[in-house]
Amino acid sequence: MMVQGPVITTRIYMMTSNGYMLVPKNLIICHLRCLKVIFEAEVSGGRSGYIAIDDIQVLSYPCDKSPHFLRLGDVEVNAGQNATFQCIATGRDAVHNKLWLQRRNGEDIPVAQTKNINHRRFAASFRLQEVTKTDQDLYRCVTQSERGSGVSNFAQLIVREPPRPIAPPQLLGVGPTYLLIQLNANSIIGDGPIILKEVEYRMTSGSWTETHAVNAPTYKLWHLDPDTEYEIRVLLTRPGEGGTGLPGPPLITRTKCAEPMRTPKTLKIAEIQARRIAVDWESLGYNITRCHTFNVTICYHYFRGHNESKADCLDMDPKAPQHVVNHLPPYTNVSLKMILTNPEGRKESEETIIQTDEDVPGPVPVNSLQGTSFENKIFLNWKEPLDSNGIITQYEVSYSSIRSFDPAVPVAGPPQTVSNLWNSTHHVFMHLHPGTTYQFFIRASTVKGFGPATAINVTTNISAPTLPDYEGVDASLNETATTITVLLRPAQAKGAPISAYQIVVEELHPHRTKREAGAMECYQVPVTYQNALSGGAPYYFAAELPPGNLPEPAPFTVGDNRTYQGFWNPPLAPRKGYNIYFQAMSSVEKETKTQCVRIATKAAATEEPEVIPDPAKQTDRVVKIAGISAGILVFILLLLVVILIVKKRYICWRRHICIRNIRRSYYSYSYYLKLAKKRKDAMGNTRQEMTHMVNAMDRSYADQSTLHAEDPLSITFMDQHNFSPRLPNDPLVPTAVLVPITGRKNVYHGDNNSFFAISYL
Repeated sequence: MMVQGPVITTRIYMMTSNGYMLVPKNLIICHLRCLKVIFEAEVSGGRSGYIAIDDIQVLSYPCDKSPHFLRLGDVEVNAGQNATFQCIATGRDAVHNKLWLQRRNGEDIPVAQTKNINHRRFAASFRLQEVTKTDQDLYRCVTQSERGSGVSNFAQLIVREPPRPIAPPQLLGVGPTYLLIQLNANSIIGDGPIILKEVEYRMTSGSWTETHAVNAPTYKLWHLDPDTEYEIRVLLTRPGEGGTGLPGPPLITRTKCAEPMRTPKTLKIAEIQARRIAVDWESLGYNITRCHTFNVTICYHYFRGHNESKADCLDMDPKAPQHVVNHLPPYTNVSLKMILTNPEGRKESEETIIQTDEDVPGPVPVNSLQGTSFENKIFLNWKEPLDSNGIITQYEVSYSSIRSFDPAVPVAGPPQTVSNLWNSTHHVFMHLHPGTTYQFFIRASTVKGFGPATAINVTTNISAPTLPDYEGVDASLNETATTITVLLRPAQAKGAPISAYQIVVEELHPHRTKREAGAMECYQVPVTYQNALSGGAPYYFAAELPPGNLPEPAPFTVGDNRTYQGFWNPPLAPRKGYNIYFQAMSSVEKETKTQCVRIATKAAATEEPEVIPDPAKQTDRVVKIAGISAGILVFILLLLVVILIVKKRYICWRRHICIRNIRRSYYSYSYYLKLAKKRKDAMGNTRQEMTHMVNAMDRSYADQSTLHAEDPLSITFMDQHNFSPRLPNDPLVPTAVLVPITGRKNVYHGDNNSFFAISYL
């Protein structure tokens, strides 16, 4: 209610269900221009009721019987400080009036002190202790007397929070003795205005604190210790008592290290060994290193042979009483110096030259070991150790056999030792066994003793087997037109067991020089009879026998038409001469040695034996018989069985010849000789030679040796190609035909002679 006029007296009633209760309150308003009348009532916690206002009186004179207050002003303080309100009241007997300070929420604060100004005016002080933001509110003065009550206006208690930076200061620069920072005080927590900025810093490990007033955005802290950690905070102050806020977040940083003052003194060598040197020096303190983080490094370098040098630096433990440099080469001049280093600099000492002691030498280089093998000796060569570690005095070589290809050689003997002078790096080891592996251990020695040994295994060459002496003795036992039986004698192994025996047949040509027996070279490349025909080789392997098949002397028939270990032993041509060689072969790993000897020579026949006619004339007859037989069997057996039987009985060699069982022809040998001559003339002036098989009657095989019959490994050429050996008992069935072969150059001796292609049907 807004009223203009003189003093207004109000009466306030509280009406309940029982009636009205008059509670008078006199309000004295001194300002008469614009009045604001506030009616207040204290309501208990009982029943609800009503407030009624009655008898509002406006008087024309001031009321001095009830006290009233002068205007109460706002109070502003910083948080944590004491706030004081002073209420000045006027009226009669004001001293005996009841006074208190009332908060807007109804909380009453008792008076702290009263003071009479005169007989009509007094002052009352109210103190709030260490106010905070929660104490900020509206407060008024209240008085009550017998003559009436009075209240003042509401005054505000303003609590200001002292400013505090949100972020720590920023580091702009750092040195060994200074730190440059930016205060970074633009963003704060609390109230302004800021009237003072201060920098507070201290060592993180110390207890003292220094504060410097700052009037610029940046500040440089001087006279700091190198490599020391500091904690820096910013303080802000606003007006009023207690206006300095709490320190802001800290900046924890470290100054840089300063350059070391000097290197350690009294550097001395404590111990010298072959591969290590121990060094001592004084303890290092902060006053020397000027840094808590520092390194003590020992640098060394030395020169080796062949203008090689090595330099290295080793970090040492500064707290260790002795510092050791390991892994040095023996018997070498080593230059040492110590370096004290921190992040800002380094100090080096003078170099000291020390020679390490001698040591046992290193091993002889493995790649320098070279062994040259012979059958009964080994030449061994080596080089001086790369790390002599002193002066070499001698070399020691011990060797022993560890295995042998020859079972008869003992390998469990004690090792033998050979000593060489310091300038002798080779040795020839004599009287060794062929085909035996020897293990050599070579080591060098100085005054300190022998070094580690280097091992190498060297195997002597195997020797060729020793064959019995056939010189002046003909090993021929029996000879026919197409065969020759010889006596084979077992060889003696030398350094390696016998791998195989080989019988080599060499065709004699009139233009070929007869080989000398003493300078004879053995046949190293095995050539089958078929390859000899196609390639024009002057020899072929008639048989290869395992060593177990010849434990003692035994006869062997050359030309018995059997197969030995894949080599076909075809009948010999009657009109040709042959040399028969017997070879013994020893083969281990990649080494093969062969010894051969000529054991027999078969001369060419002078008389023409009975010749079997050409089987081409009998082809039509065989075809007719086969057709009639097939026609009869087709009604009895399945077609598949017939085809299989025909395939088994008739197999054609697609490369050279087709073998079929035919009956002997009545044509004479002269017929085939004329036919061969006509074919030779028709083929031109070729220098081919026609060979043929003759005299294949049953009596020619009756005199042959029984060696192949006792050999389970031998098979006939007919059996190898699935032909039945059961021929009809017809003396006219041919056993050999003559097939002319076109001429090929003999690459072995350079002439144009070649074998006849001899095909057994």
